[in-house]
Amino acid sequence: MTHSDIVQKLWNLCDVLRDDGINYSDYVTELVLLLFIKMEYEQAQSGSQFEHKLPAGARWPDLTEKSGLNLLNYYRQMLLDLGKNEDPLIAAIYADAQTRLAEPKHLEQLVKSLDGIDWFSARQDGLGDLYEGLLEKNASETKSGAGQYFTPRPLIDSIINCLKPQPGEVIQDPAAGTAGFLIAADAYIKRHTDDHYDLDAKAQTFQRNRAFVGIELVPGTRRLALMNTLLHGMEGDDEGVVHLGNALGQTGANLPKAEVILSNPPFGTAKGGGGPTRDDLTYKTSNKQLAFLQHIYRGLKPGGRAAVVLPDNVLFEAGVGTEVRRDLLDKCNLHTLLRLPTGIFYAQGVKTNVLFFQKGTAANPRQEHGCTQRVWVYDLRSNMPSFGKRTPFGAAHLKPFEEAYGDDPNGNSPRAENVEGIGELSRFRVFSREQIRERGDSLDISWLKDADSLDAADLPAPEVLAGEAMAELTEALHELEELMKALGAGDEVAAQKQLLAEVMGLAVSEEDA
Repeated sequence: MTHSDIVQKLWNLCDVLRDDGINYSDYVTELVLLLFIKMEYEQAQSGSQFEHKLPAGARWPDLTEKSGLNLLNYYRQMLLDLGKNEDPLIAAIYADAQTRLAEPKHLEQLVKSLDGIDWFSARQDGLGDLYEGLLEKNASETKSGAGQYFTPRPLIDSIINCLKPQPGEVIQDPAAGTAGFLIAADAYIKRHTDDHYDLDAKAQTFQRNRAFVGIELVPGTRRLALMNTLLHGMEGDDEGVVHLGNALGQTGANLPKAEVILSNPPFGTAKGGGGPTRDDLTYKTSNKQLAFLQHIYRGLKPGGRAAVVLPDNVLFEAGVGTEVRRDLLDKCNLHTLLRLPTGIFYAQGVKTNVLFFQKGTAANPRQEHGCTQRVWVYDLRSNMPSFGKRTPFGAAHLKPFEEAYGDDPNGNSPRAENVEGIGELSRFRVFSREQIRERGDSLDISWLKDADSLDAADLPAPEVLAGEAMAELTEALHELEELMKALGAGDEVAAQKQLLAEVMGLAVSEEDA
């Protein structure tokens, strides 16, 4: 049984929950409270280094041996006890956790269904990846905005391949969501260190407990992130890998500087408790992306590197937007900008980009002025398919960009325009700092024209376009008239034609009146 088969089986259990009045937006949270107990047990049975995290009395067999009301009452008490556990990580995962299941038979059915899944196959491929698949399914299937916490995995992997995180580096995500960036960075390092076996004991402990730090504002999302990281063998400090708090508030201000920052900050303006409240950000703004961008380049160690997903408005917004971009170009080497295609995020119309930059320069990591000399722009948006469920966005679409980016994580590999050999139609071009300055320091740079777009010079004359529109409108009105007559509404037709004639100053024949 494949991962996708198991994910679909888990998703189908929603029918059980729906019978108990639980909607899709609460589905994953309800399921994972139970699913984590099962996965933790399976992980501990696999013979790996994973030891039981849950205490005796709160493990899977404690549920399977009970039934009916006895099971439901036991499970309710189990959640309360786990929320008060001595292990701060377990307590954080189950803080304020409670089941909304009201029917004992529904809980019993869920337990039996989870018990019947082929967990041997799941363990072989990795329970953490299975959990990640469920989160991805939730992001793509629900309309509750869950996708804002889930960056497409092919994009995350491509960014990681470019930035190449290394053992011993502190890697942060100030808008962690369900921790996709941090988990992918950990997986990359494990692949290149034989699952940490190439590291000494001290380095292994660092990777497990101190290498990764995320911040998440929403408690329910942080719960998902803590489960996700723990199932991937990432423990973090006493608060776990992902801390609860606001990166644009004191929690973010207290973060130590990092070698690598990876993030897809939330879109929109600041509202409620999620807005910028920090005094240390130079440029005050209610635009969360501009505030996050400041936090990120200020939070890098000298020579540190970052990749951040940002919407188009950050590239061209005037006022504070221009000042933030100038500060970024001054203090960092913004070496690469990837223009992403539309349709790859939960909000279909959102146009996004990835900015790759290094604090200071390769020659002088502590340089604070004039760091950006040129910006390479890769246009992966123009003349691309309309991505969605029917045309999924995948690693193959990003491979040419990775090849153009090169092996150096700070963008210092030899690069050339027109890598495809097609001249002006090349997706990869370089722009000097002076050229960007001439654009008013706007980074909204494009040169390719979509093949299906029309040049204004090629359009027909305005009177011709107006005439065509009038003809189409007249034909539509005629078809509506015939339809209404066929439906026996002749009197209504006559009245509407009389009104239209009066509006347009036309005479109506007696036959029509």
